[in-house]
Amino acid sequence: MNSPGIHIFPLEDIPEVTPGDDLAGLILEAARGALEPNDVLVVTHKVVSKAEGRLVDLREVEPSALAVRYAEQYEKDPRHVEVVLRQSQRIVRMDRGLIIAQTLHGFTCANAGVDASNVPGEEVVCLLPEDPDRSAREIREDLRSSLGFDVAVVISDSFGRPWRSGIVNIAIGAAGIEPLVDYRGKLDASGRELKATVIAVADELASAAELVTGKTDARPVVVIRGYCYEASDRGARALVMEPERDLFR
Repeated sequence: MNSPGIHIFPLEDIPEVTPGDDLAGLILEAARGALEPNDVLVVTHKVVSKAEGRLVDLREVEPSALAVRYAEQYEKDPRHVEVVLRQSQRIVRMDRGLIIAQTLHGFTCANAGVDASNVPGEEVVCLLPEDPDRSAREIREDLRSSLGFDVAVVISDSFGRPWRSGIVNIAIGAAGIEPLVDYRGKLDASGRELKATVIAVADELASAAELVTGKTDARPVVVIRGYCYEASDRGARALVMEPERDLFR
């Protein structure tokens, strides 16, 4: 499904999101009637987490002995380390002040997705949404109810990558869009059959959206228009590699 071209633009003037806010309502207000059928909305996880109350006050966290030892070794806040440990189902590596962990969702990333950036308060950290796919579905359903037509929703977060410097945005939640495009069995331009090519289009859309969201510009929602996608409710969980195929586990 090739698209001749896409248009990417942010929604402006979305206010600071607080627990309990109607995120779909804020998106609709910011869109000012500009949304169209089959648009893809990329929503940064931070505003989703804030709306869902996924905030932790570090003053209420009692760090474990492991968190204290690691924090002292690398001059970290032991309470923050403790929150990371609690959000991890598996520690991949703890070294040089970094924690690479598999989250309770199955994502492998730095600090189990626990983040203090763009969060009001000196001693507050933000967790990933409890179920990002469910969050995406709920936003999509609320938007569809008001708009009367379908859009797709991708929830994004910034992840690092092995062997590459810098971070990119990837999809941690999705609704209404097939996150993978499978080219296996098709022929390439030279007539050769493709054996292994499966493209993570939800990740590519999330990364493209970051070019206009920025990290400091307070633009947490981006509209991507013109991308021809297959409708699906498999969600972004389909992007998590099965343990038996993970060569780096």
